[in-house]
Parts: sequence; structure tokens; C-alpha cells
Amino acid sequence: MEFRTYFIYNCFRSSNDFLGIFLGFKYRNNRKVKRRTIIVAAISINAIEIFKIIILSIRNGNVLDTILQTLPLFLCSIMLIALPLAAFTKGKLKEASLDLVLIFGFIGGTLGTIGAAHDYNNYPVLSIDNFASAITHCIAAFSSIFIGITKMASLKTKNMWIGITILLGVATLAQIANLTIPHNYMFLESDDGTPYVIVTTIVNGNKILYKSFIVGLLVLLILIFYTIKIIVDKKAKKQYSSVYF
Repeated sequence: MEFRTYFIYNCFRSSNDFLGIFLGFKYRNNRKVKRRTIIVAAISINAIEIFKIIILSIRNGNVLDTILQTLPLFLCSIMLIALPLAAFTKGKLKEASLDLVLIFGFIGGTLGTIGAAHDYNNYPVLSIDNFASAITHCIAAFSSIFIGITKMASLKTKNMWIGITILLGVATLAQIANLTIPHNYMFLESDDGTPYVIVTTIVNGNKILYKSFIVGLLVLLILIFYTIKIIVDKKAKKQYSSVYF
């Protein structure tokens, strides 16, 4: 069952990535289509998540408990927040949100599909658990690819701290939820079979170091993207100067 489910959803993921690449190149100069695409992605990802919560609430018979267990406080769940901000806000917040989708959309989507083989065997192939998770992760990856190809993300250094603040805010809320519900949001309590098991090994199971390492890696990832943009801009400016002067 696990291999069949894994194969089905990753074929879907591959098609999703191809669609993101195709539409990205086709509409990279069409501002209207680019804006509408992100709006559709933002509405779709949250609509599917809400639909999943409704179905799970009916299945579990406890609405409050279902909501508490499905709060948008995982790394990939940041897209449930970042995509609407990217679609419906303006100015620096919009720019920073587009950057966040670019940075974490593809990675979160990959960890939630290709990297989540350990979870596929827990549910039937077309269960709401697997299906909704696959769709939302694919939307996140699609949005990241589309934003990257169409150059909607600016990666302006002045916006970097907005993205980091959003990330740290979600991490803080996740930790509070983990202590009060309890749960394992953002996998801050344990790796739970995810690729974070590498971090568990590095820190030898120390929980404080584990939490710090996870959050630190995510902040570092943001810094890496902005640093690459700075280097690229400097090289482009240098080449421009050498040509015209």
C-alpha cells in the first residue's frame, strides 16, 4: 500500500511541478494572470484545508479537538498564511510574503510529498488525510515554482526581517500549542520519522538543542536566499558597470 500511494501522489506532484514551470514561462510577463494565479492558489489551499477539517470533524465527532490538532502551525502550513498575504496585501508585507512562498513552498511541498513516505501507509490511498495533504503540499510547491519563474519574488533585503518575524511568530505559536494541547507542531517536540531525524542524531536527542537547531535552520534558509540575491545583484551591477564605463 505504501509504495502504491507514494507512487500515485508523486506522479501527481511531478505533473504539478511541470504545470508550474509551463505556466510560469508562459505568463511570466502577464501581470494580470500572475496576480490571479496567486489569488486562486491562496483561496484553493485554504478551501481544501477547511474542507479537510470539516470532514475530519464529522469523522472524529469532535470539532474542537479536530481544530486543535490541525492548526496551521507546521512548516508547510505557513503557506496557508503566506499565500493569502501574498495575494491580498500590498507593499512590503506582500513582497515579504511572496519571498516566503518562494523559499518554503517548494521545500515544504517536497517534504510533504516526496519526503512523507512514512505517513502514506497510515491511511487508504484516497483518504481525505492523504488526498488533502497531497493537494495542499502540491499547491505550495506549484506557487513557489510559479513565483520563482515569473520573478514575482523580489528578495529585497529590507523585507527579510518581515519574513523572519512571520517564521518566528509561527514557531512561537507552535511551541505554545505543543505545550498546551499538546501536539508536535513544526516537529519541534520530535522528528516523528521526518528528515528532521538527522537533527535528532546531531544533537543526540537534546530537546532544547533540537528545537533551536530546527528554528535556526529555517532562519538560515531565509538568509541563504537573500544572500544569493545580494550576490547575484552585485555581479549584475558589476557587469553593467564594466559594459557602460
